Amino acid sequence: MLGKARRSFGISIGILLLGFMAIGFALVYRVMRDAPPPPVAEAVTLPAGAVIIGASVNEGAINVTYTIDGVTTLSLFNQETGELTRSVTIR
Repeated sequence: MLGKARRSFGISIGILLLGFMAIGFALVYRVMRDAPPPPVAEAVTLPAGAVIIGASVNEGAINVTYTIDGVTTLSLFNQETGELTRSVTIR
């Protein structure tokens, strides 16, 4: 009878510990999921008369493809400050 009670107690404690672990994982998941996104510059400066073809944010850079006077250019801007870091002419 005492062995049966111990086994039942052990199973109950095991289930209780699994429940606490599940709650801990859920809390860590919520904290990581709700972390604030990295800062993104509010504006970038392009030459006057530029027609934007596309823009994206990738690996810490804002990539903007635009055409001006028939020349297509890809400009890379710093994601946090919006400063031009590199410009490539595409033919």
